[in-house]
Amino acid sequence: MSALAGKVWTSEVNSRPDVRPDFDRSRTIRFYDTTLRDGEQTVGVVFSPQQKLEIAKKLDELGVGRIEAGFPKVSAEDAEAISLILRAGLKQAEVWGFSRATRGDVEELVRLRLQASVIELPVSDLKLKAYGISREEALRRATEAICFASQNGIRVAFFGVDGSRADLDFLRKIYSAAIDAGAKEIVLVDTIGVCTPEAAEFLVRWAKEWAGSDIPIHWHGHNDFGLATAIAVAAVRGGATWIQGTINGMGERAGNADIAEVALALQCLYDVPVELKLERIREVSELVRRAGKYELERWKPLIGDNLFLRESGAVASQFHIPEAIEPYAADLVGAKRGIVLGKKSGLDSVRLKAEELRIDLPEQQRPAVLEAVKRKAIADGGLVSDEEFGKIVRNLTATVPGA
Repeated sequence: MSALAGKVWTSEVNSRPDVRPDFDRSRTIRFYDTTLRDGEQTVGVVFSPQQKLEIAKKLDELGVGRIEAGFPKVSAEDAEAISLILRAGLKQAEVWGFSRATRGDVEELVRLRLQASVIELPVSDLKLKAYGISREEALRRATEAICFASQNGIRVAFFGVDGSRADLDFLRKIYSAAIDAGAKEIVLVDTIGVCTPEAAEFLVRWAKEWAGSDIPIHWHGHNDFGLATAIAVAAVRGGATWIQGTINGMGERAGNADIAEVALALQCLYDVPVELKLERIREVSELVRRAGKYELERWKPLIGDNLFLRESGAVASQFHIPEAIEPYAADLVGAKRGIVLGKKSGLDSVRLKAEELRIDLPEQQRPAVLEAVKRKAIADGGLVSDEEFGKIVRNLTATVPGA
């Protein structure tokens, strides 16, 4: 944790021998980003090929190990985006595709000269019934598609849709068949976001037992119960090598695991090394938000606008000691600390704001300024801007004799 020294202020209870969970801390956890595929499935979001290229470059700079660039068989725009990204020559990230277990889908991967791809197929009885596919047919489709992809030089990670609700005997059977057909990696998939952290850890440990140490295991989870980060952490504890997720946690329904949240939790709470440059996350988050034309809660972990802004007077009085009011340093995630003024501000709030703006505000005038700030905030139903604060100070100072 040397890189984090002096920047993380969590509970000492976390480190108690009877509390601290066991992780394999000798390996670095890497991230497989699916913002450009699963993230784009967010209702109402459309990324153009050029936007996908820009996002891919930022993901590469962020330290993402793999980028799932799209689903080319079902979208000509995705195929174009993949071509653009491949030609761009990313510095670090591998470019992956996404394919169903059909020959036509794989042929499109071959045409685009992709060297790696997820190949998906439903594996739970519920999903198989919905698609009208038998278990035997699923096994046939999976093995034929994976064999064809492998013969064409594509590294395959088999992705069993709704695997968290599948019969375990069949789940093992189809994943084992996928490996025998040439899949080099497997993805355990909680499609509907219904796993508990304990279940995710169990599934990964269970898969490692029969898949063997040479088969990397991915975890792909959704956030329907608000537990996607906790579940991903548990999957890492179970032995997952790759965590799949998106920027901002975007995706269908309640979204996917947010890769930055997972990285932050692993690194800062569990002392597990990760490959992600968290100081770059806010600029990547903003780019994706702009491209997707959506907003996030201001209180969202790690990237929310409110995280390092302080309105409360009681908190502002502690502003000079960051660790008293924050769990980690702002620069760890590329943020800046600041004081904002509103209904809940106090005398220390107006003092700090005046110092920030280099406004001379004598101590005896601060109560009147604070009262005016509060009235303004209540009347407007929000914060008082720096410009409005300066105007309040000037107006009140002008009415003080001898000022």
